[in-house]
Amino acid sequence: MTNHTTKAPVSSPSAIFESHVFNTRAQELYLPKKIIHHLQAVQSGRAHFDIHYADEIAKALHNWASKHGATHYTHWFQPLTGGTGEKHDAFFTKYTPNGLIEELKGKDLLSAEPDASSLPSGGLRTTHQARGYTTWDTLTPPFLKQTPSGLTLCIPSLFYSWKSEALDFKIPLLRSEQKLEKTALRLLSFCNQKASSVYSTLGAEQEYFLIDKDIFLHRPDLILCGRTIFGAKPAKGQELEDHYLAPIPSHIIDFIRDFEEQALRLGIPLKTRHNEVAPSQYEAAPLFEKASIASDHNLMLMDLMRTTADAHNLACLLHEKPFAPFNGSGKHNNWSLATDSGQNLLTPDLNSLPFLTLLTAIISGIHEYAPILRASIASAGNDHRLGGAEAPPTILSIFLGIPLETAITDIAQGKTPAQILKRPIELNLRHLNPEPVDSADRNRTSFFAFTGNKFEFRAVGSSANCAWPITVINAIVADRLTTILDELESAIKDHKTLTDEQRLHRALPILQKHLLPSLAILFSGNGYSKEWTDEANARDLPNIAKSFHTFEHLHSKKAQRLFDDILSVHELESRVEIFYERYAKQMNIETNLAIELFHTLILPAVQKDLHTKATTIQKLAQAGVHSQHQTNILIHISQLLDQAIQSCIEIETYQKQTQGLGWQAKGRVFCDLLAPAMIPFRQTIDELETLTDAALWPLPKYRELLF
Repeated sequence: MTNHTTKAPVSSPSAIFESHVFNTRAQELYLPKKIIHHLQAVQSGRAHFDIHYADEIAKALHNWASKHGATHYTHWFQPLTGGTGEKHDAFFTKYTPNGLIEELKGKDLLSAEPDASSLPSGGLRTTHQARGYTTWDTLTPPFLKQTPSGLTLCIPSLFYSWKSEALDFKIPLLRSEQKLEKTALRLLSFCNQKASSVYSTLGAEQEYFLIDKDIFLHRPDLILCGRTIFGAKPAKGQELEDHYLAPIPSHIIDFIRDFEEQALRLGIPLKTRHNEVAPSQYEAAPLFEKASIASDHNLMLMDLMRTTADAHNLACLLHEKPFAPFNGSGKHNNWSLATDSGQNLLTPDLNSLPFLTLLTAIISGIHEYAPILRASIASAGNDHRLGGAEAPPTILSIFLGIPLETAITDIAQGKTPAQILKRPIELNLRHLNPEPVDSADRNRTSFFAFTGNKFEFRAVGSSANCAWPITVINAIVADRLTTILDELESAIKDHKTLTDEQRLHRALPILQKHLLPSLAILFSGNGYSKEWTDEANARDLPNIAKSFHTFEHLHSKKAQRLFDDILSVHELESRVEIFYERYAKQMNIETNLAIELFHTLILPAVQKDLHTKATTIQKLAQAGVHSQHQTNILIHISQLLDQAIQSCIEIETYQKQTQGLGWQAKGRVFCDLLAPAMIPFRQTIDELETLTDAALWPLPKYRELLF
């Protein structure tokens, strides 16, 4: 008899939400009202943090964290590795004859000093210039991180050098928010609209794969690289389209419920869960939040997913393309702008000057800075995914939907735009009322798509830190919006006395000036078609296929101007150096492993199989049986193995050419020579997998990994 058990239901989301966050509800139990009000003013941008409150806040944090069972604290920060950093310290400060004194002091809350030379800095820090600091980002409340051994108090922090240079992804994001807010408030003031603050919002849809951990541990490439370097396509793939939105398997839903509950305790407002297109692929999506908070939460979420998967005997894969024949994973960054009153500034309204001005700034800005936006999502991993029929192509285009694109084109051509009308959907079922349809369809092939009241940046890779692409979007919009506002204020000096209609009428020629040269970037068709590639080339739109070739655009004077007040020249150059270094190192690791796997696992297995087949044919011949078909198979496998050996020699030769070169030069060899050589090498080995005795093949196959 089967013994059915029912798992305890997850606690009410509203009851546990932010229970591990030092939010206002927790502060009220441990802090006086004046300090709570001060922290609220700081987090809303109305005040600078008063360090005189640091000791009292630190004491309250210690009491709160200790009550939950935490014994250690850490400054949780975002180094340029793309992940997070933390160094744990116990709460005790000194030892006395009466025992340990446990406390958290204000200075420990506000500052810590990790070694900045041992993390990527692009030359900003070296071994003999190693001092770096972390400081509490007072815009973000501390939280408790669950580990198998207990809870740790995490203090969200910024990471910077002894020379005050940003060494993380968070500081530039916050600077870009300040720059964009200043410009957006200026726009609202020009239009006689009031707001105290404007900020970008983000909803990051996180895709990921789950596979059995025991099988995962038998794939060295998944362990070291996050993706399978070799692997033949199985008999069944995703062609039946039977995994997408199908019922979630019970052992997977157990894992999801587990990490969702932990995420809610950390204040991560997860909303959606579902099967994705590829087998064993899933997605988690939160509600929209302030971009700076949302990017923190996404890093927390990725960490939660990995650790929770381990507890469920699963491995969570966040690489952009773990399995070559199947869809890869992205992190769709849904970006918009909102005011403190809750107004979404990208809600479509062709009679709204703020909306049309922002849209003009976005279109013309992305047209102008397209290569830099492409660089914001560049990585060796993402190159395997982009343009693969599950992700946008590398052509920079904007999808507005035909109705809005028509209206914008009319403005660019000096015409009066027709209002966008919503038509009803009629299913011809008498028990259902007609439903209003969205004003435009949805285009999954677009690099940057407008989806109702936000832009979906689909090209961001699943393992990326959201902070960097959002920083670049903010910078582009702020830069172009400033230029447009300069012209509007100069041309319409009496704008305060005009009606909204008069102001819009006089502003349209200026918007037209910026839109007309940028119309080439608008495209609502199929981005996967060859016709679009040809047309995009005729439109002179950039199509930078390989990430390595995007980094050079961050070297330019244009990039330096774009990042003014966000990244200094030295800070920007450091990131370019880090991107080159990371690209080359990732490619080198994959190359090392491919060579090792071939020589130590695949070559011996195929040789052993060849020997068995040859012995069988020889014995058959001795018995008077001559099989040309079996001999042909033997010859074919032998020829394939020779091809693989030759490909491996070629790859080793290219790799040796990188010795002694700088990171940029190394990356160029890997991108332009070695990566193309890896394609036939893999193809040959994948074919050998389909012909070699399955009992001898040394790596778990895709059918075992995914089905």
